[in-house]
Amino acid sequence: MLRNNVVLAVFKRNVQSYFSGVLGYLFIVVFVVAGAFAAFNQQFFANNQANLDQLSLWYPLLLLFIVPAITMGAWADEKKMGTDELLFTLPASDLEILMGKFLAVLAVYTIALLFSVTHVFVLWKIGNPDMGLMFTTYFGYWLAGASLLAAGMFASALTSSATVAFVLGTVICAIPIFIGQVAPTSDLIQSLSLVEQFQDFSTGVIPLGAVLYFISLAVMMLYLNRILITRRHWSAQQQNSMGLQYLVRTISLAVILISANVIVSYGSSRIDMTGEKVFSLSQTTKDLLSKIDEKNPITIEAFISPEVSREYVPIRKRLIGLLREYNQLGGKRLQVRFVDVEPFSKAEEEARLLNITPQQVQTERGGRAFVDTIFMGAVVKSGTDEVVIPFFNVGTPIEYELTRSIRTVSKDKRLTVGILNTDASIFGGMNMGTGGNQPPWLIVSELKKQYKVEQVSPDSPINETAYDVLIAVLPSSLTDPQLNHLVDYVKKGKPTLICDDPLPVYGGGRGIQNAPRMPKPSPGGGMFGMQQPPSTPKANEGRLTPLLNLLQVRWDNGQVVFDYFNPHPEFAEVVRPELIFISPKSGTAGAFSQNSNITSGLQEILTFFPGSIQPLPNMTMNFEPLLKTGPNSGLLSWGQITSPFFNSVRITQEPPRVIDKYGHVLAAHITSTEKSEAKDINVIFVADADLISDELFNIRERQAFGLKIDNVTFLLNCVDQLAGDDSYIKLRKRRSKLRTLTVVERETSVFVKERNAEREKATENADEKLKEARDRLKAERDKIIKDTTIDGNTKQQMLRMAEENESRRLEVDEANIEREKQRQIEKIKAQTERQIRTIEDRIRWYAILFPPFPAILLGICFLFFRLKNENQNISPDRRLKK
Repeated sequence: MLRNNVVLAVFKRNVQSYFSGVLGYLFIVVFVVAGAFAAFNQQFFANNQANLDQLSLWYPLLLLFIVPAITMGAWADEKKMGTDELLFTLPASDLEILMGKFLAVLAVYTIALLFSVTHVFVLWKIGNPDMGLMFTTYFGYWLAGASLLAAGMFASALTSSATVAFVLGTVICAIPIFIGQVAPTSDLIQSLSLVEQFQDFSTGVIPLGAVLYFISLAVMMLYLNRILITRRHWSAQQQNSMGLQYLVRTISLAVILISANVIVSYGSSRIDMTGEKVFSLSQTTKDLLSKIDEKNPITIEAFISPEVSREYVPIRKRLIGLLREYNQLGGKRLQVRFVDVEPFSKAEEEARLLNITPQQVQTERGGRAFVDTIFMGAVVKSGTDEVVIPFFNVGTPIEYELTRSIRTVSKDKRLTVGILNTDASIFGGMNMGTGGNQPPWLIVSELKKQYKVEQVSPDSPINETAYDVLIAVLPSSLTDPQLNHLVDYVKKGKPTLICDDPLPVYGGGRGIQNAPRMPKPSPGGGMFGMQQPPSTPKANEGRLTPLLNLLQVRWDNGQVVFDYFNPHPEFAEVVRPELIFISPKSGTAGAFSQNSNITSGLQEILTFFPGSIQPLPNMTMNFEPLLKTGPNSGLLSWGQITSPFFNSVRITQEPPRVIDKYGHVLAAHITSTEKSEAKDINVIFVADADLISDELFNIRERQAFGLKIDNVTFLLNCVDQLAGDDSYIKLRKRRSKLRTLTVVERETSVFVKERNAEREKATENADEKLKEARDRLKAERDKIIKDTTIDGNTKQQMLRMAEENESRRLEVDEANIEREKQRQIEKIKAQTERQIRTIEDRIRWYAILFPPFPAILLGICFLFFRLKNENQNISPDRRLKK
């Protein structure tokens, strides 16, 4: 039985001893400053996220410094000064002394960690961090450090030298930190890794399995400490027998602790502390599971590789955890079957037959590159229906996918979505331009998880009762009869989603051939040198005139929107302004309409070369903007954004961009009102077909470049809203709120605006100089033409010579003007980058220099009071006389 007063006495003695010298404060200051350097590095500003991910990345290495620094004298100094014998002769048990010392070093570490909480204060000053995430992160720091403190004390008990104890402590603590790198694909080894166990804490979750791991590590190391301090009781004759006995005990304790951790790991108990509770099952899912008909039970077959590459470990872990929760809550109504898919096994054959698609991932082991085949898909089926989820990728919303699939198979009948056949070839097929076979767009398979999806021919009147929603991508490619069929269908009040695009670039750029202002591809393709049959012209030259008149909107089929707003500083110089990020942080109120169920709650959408739609004057329809650009945007004409290139066009790299300071509407929901002549119109018009292209779909799935975009979410919300089924919309939009460095964004936006203005000025100056050069050529020609003293032949020769001379001069002038313009732009860019770096450096140095001040002030105060107390205890006659 531990006596609290004895433990407290040992605790106070060791804490006072640590803070009695300058060295203790110095270690704390170094720890806090090193943490600030790690937390607020260049990557922190490039990520533009108000979190401590960079500190969490480096924190295990910080522990290799602070833990040995705190524990190196715990036993070693006692041995060096000979006070260990005096300590153990006190009326206290070995366990009481051990616990007193452990609690003392834990208190010192806790104090050091509390001083580093200033990092959170800095985050709060420059951004809007999730406080729940901050709590779990620091709780993880505390648990990880507490477990390693016991290991550091064990190292100190092995020697009488504090320096040797520091080195041994570093080596011993490095074992749980780096053990995960020994076998990155082994579940057992990864479960012993401190870094792996800490990951969930840095995402805003407290997993009970990880808590047990840290407690187990601390218990194991404390038991080893107890063995070392108990050895002094062993007689010389007992050394071998007692050593063997404690070895067996140690192995038994290790087996028990590892077994307990393995058992707990099969559960999914966790506490979700995030502000949006994104790691907990939503009430929507719980309600759905409780309503499953027991007469029509649902089975989930999860095909999962037992070993996956490092980047997929968190997804695999979360998928298995969620499936166990579904299995637990579903009871008899829902059963989950886990299938380990080993390479070349029958399970792999079964998975492939069920259309579970593996992912080829390149990994590195032992300095060699390997390509691993990873299975991580599921089949959700009932007695009446089946949904296949081919693969859970990094960006796949796992709960949404599972819940949607469960609801889909539990329903008697699916709604039907029709996709109109256009030159976009959403369903794939032969590409007449390239002669190759194109696969269906990925959005088709996404829709098939929820809807019955059918192709719709525009060559005949569209069946108005067959489809709950009609999707038309690039209807500008339709011929007159085909467009009339679409307009007639929309006029009857049928829900329709229209996605058209002035400059589509899907398919690696091949989409540009289907731009509205490009001629319609020949139906024969002109293969094998045969003459191409003439193609049927597009209706109204691709302008969609009858459809736009019906909807009472204006859309220029050759006008492209640009926007200088970019919320990702790391891409500032590589992403051109025609690749537009839609975000509430753009500075435009209503970038995402908060009044629409479709867009409220969305955080970021990426579009490629979109168009702009506007309501006509005196419009009687209801025009609700869904997506809008920021104020630093403008429009480019077809002639500005493209230039001729053989039989096609190519995109101009640096078109003359002029900001018009308007927020341009890229998507709108158009419905009839009582004043509308056409009744029951229900159309969503999106002025960008690339928004749902495979390129952006893959970015969303893989979270490529660290982007978490809502393109697919937006499209599915549109379809659900038009279909009158909004049950998934709230669940689909459920993800962590995007928390950025608002202060940095606000201060740097001033310089970005100045850069854009200077860039426009440089472009205008270049245009004026070019105009002057062309005017000189025209004036020279006019002078020769008006000269009546020259005969006709001579005049023609002089005109030809003048034009040749002026053309050469014009070419030289154009090259010089363009070179000067680019020089000015580069100069402006460099100046802006320096200004932005200055802001970031100022904030970084504030974040680095501010945190250690509390520790330094405390140390100064402690030293002052210590000296004061020492002076008071000195007799007056022994003090120095002045």
